Amino acid sequence: MLMLSGKAVAGWYHVENYEGSIGENPVHLSLQRYDSFGSGITVEGSYFYDAKQSPIAIYGKAEGARIMLCEIADDKEFERVLVMGSKTPVDTTGCPLSLDIGKDGATGSWSKGVDTYPVSLRKVASLDDTGEGKIEGTVEIPFWAQTARERFAGVYTNTSLGLCMAKLQVIKKRGGNVVQEIAFKDDDACSAGMLMTPIYMNVQKWVEGGKDVVSVNFRGGGAGYSRDYVFSHRFKDYRLLVN
Repeated sequence: MLMLSGKAVAGWYHVENYEGSIGENPVHLSLQRYDSFGSGITVEGSYFYDAKQSPIAIYGKAEGARIMLCEIADDKEFERVLVMGSKTPVDTTGCPLSLDIGKDGATGSWSKGVDTYPVSLRKVASLDDTGEGKIEGTVEIPFWAQTARERFAGVYTNTSLGLCMAKLQVIKKRGGNVVQEIAFKDDDACSAGMLMTPIYMNVQKWVEGGKDVVSVNFRGGGAGYSRDYVFSHRFKDYRLLVN
């Protein structure tokens, strides 16, 4: 896992969530901004088409109000660019998403080959813990981790102990319904989903023994720690894996 420098006290998450459309297709998009994130990357994010519910990892550069965003094509590129960090400067020329960010939303275009579609987005929520900590709206983070049948979203909240993930939603891709919520009421340090990685990487997924396992990151103990939840074919939900 890529660990990044930053101040643990002030935090470093600055995230804005949007709803809107690419062409005629409804979408949800989330962007996290950085002062610098290796190889010139200053923005990372996750977006999905409402009809498919499959998160697409994106990254790019912000120049003033203009943001150019590339899409991760496969696991190899994900590992190279977002996990390990590219060793060469990132070139966003030819990347599909071009956005002009305003106070209340964004407009732009999505282009690939001969296909070009207008993009229209309105800002619906934001999270900023780089200062005192502030949340506006209902912040749901579409994590990059997913299975063939589900995606995962973290609902973040502001508590007396700071900002953190209050619960993890398991969402069926077919229909987009929340089928399970994993709450973190026992997290008395308010550290769920706050490890110093890209916020979209605070939940990860792998397969063990033929079962899907999701790992939730927590801040604390230096490098942080995680809790693993394994999918139960018997109960049809994710259960805390006790070692």
